[in-house]
Amino acid sequence: MAHPSNHGACDVAIVGAGLAGGLLALALAKKHPELDVRLIDAGDSVGGNHLWSFFGTDVADADRWLLAPLVVHAWRDYDVRFPAHARTIPATYYSIESARLDEVVRRTLPPERVMLGRKVASISPTAVAMQDGERLEATGVIDARGAADLSTLELGWQKFLGRELELDEPHDVERPVVMDATVRQVDGYRFMYVMPFAERRVFLEDTYYSDSPTLNARAVSHRLDRYAADKGWAGRTVREEQGVLPVAIGGDFDSYWRSGGARVAKAGMRAGLFHPTTGYSLPDAVRLAVTLAKRRDFAGADLHQATYDYARACWQARRFYRMLDAMLFRAAEPQARYRVLQRFYRLDRKLIGRFYAGRSTMKDKARILMGRPPVPVGRALSAIRGVR
Repeated sequence: MAHPSNHGACDVAIVGAGLAGGLLALALAKKHPELDVRLIDAGDSVGGNHLWSFFGTDVADADRWLLAPLVVHAWRDYDVRFPAHARTIPATYYSIESARLDEVVRRTLPPERVMLGRKVASISPTAVAMQDGERLEATGVIDARGAADLSTLELGWQKFLGRELELDEPHDVERPVVMDATVRQVDGYRFMYVMPFAERRVFLEDTYYSDSPTLNARAVSHRLDRYAADKGWAGRTVREEQGVLPVAIGGDFDSYWRSGGARVAKAGMRAGLFHPTTGYSLPDAVRLAVTLAKRRDFAGADLHQATYDYARACWQARRFYRMLDAMLFRAAEPQARYRVLQRFYRLDRKLIGRFYAGRSTMKDKARILMGRPPVPVGRALSAIRGVR
């Protein structure tokens, strides 16, 4: 297949049109409309098949301009449910659908700059080589293709299967249920995630904090069916997605960075920019996109140094979360891990918000560790020994 010759050179080439790459393309297009920014991906759409949700406190007010066109659903509060605790938390919650991200990116960038269905053979700080033999020269290249070599890190896993349903009758869910841990505990800490999109439309997700990245989709699908049946919900499946996210316990950040290409700028999971406990990357994707959009120099070597310094500083600042993850996975029995979250959700709502934003204060950290721990003290101390 022949491609237009104007694909030969550009200012910034972003490889990977997922969340991080899409947000970066939008930020650069907004703040630098004079730049020729290319977004390259092997898939046929921007964002793939995903739903991304976030708390209002995850994103600074000054950065909301980037997400505002993308939000599809919004709520004023959300629920959590545990065997010995339930609570409605007055905090805003939002969702973005990949179809909206795709729509906004295509509307913002000229068609020739959204290079989908293009498989990449190799990249360098200033060039992208396609598998079809074409070569795209760039002032700078940013790799946002997803995780690098996760074996360089010590990890637990958050894995899930989600299903959007169009119901025959209206449901009675008033607000998102971010965690319903009253379900039977299987394969580690298990909870249901429930999102009321419309009167007869609901999104269900069965989620596990597990020692294994293996997702038994058939078994989880049956559990989703059972949960919906118990609620009296019947209807048809509109969309389904599944995923496995890393939960960072420790590891060598520099080895991880090098495994994704030592000299190439990186974004998103490729850069190790994800919350160590939740595995979510949206807040970091927004922050990095806004940060890079403030630049004037997009030379490959400088972009690499900027993204490396940024990501490494984030990794170092988040040791506390990795320590908590070590306690969750090493000190708590798998079927009793829910007790850790049950205790956490009794804390102040603003502390909870800062935790998910990855911006816990020293006072927050002390409060989280204060009091009788939900895991044996000796095992907790042993678990955190050597966490990097």
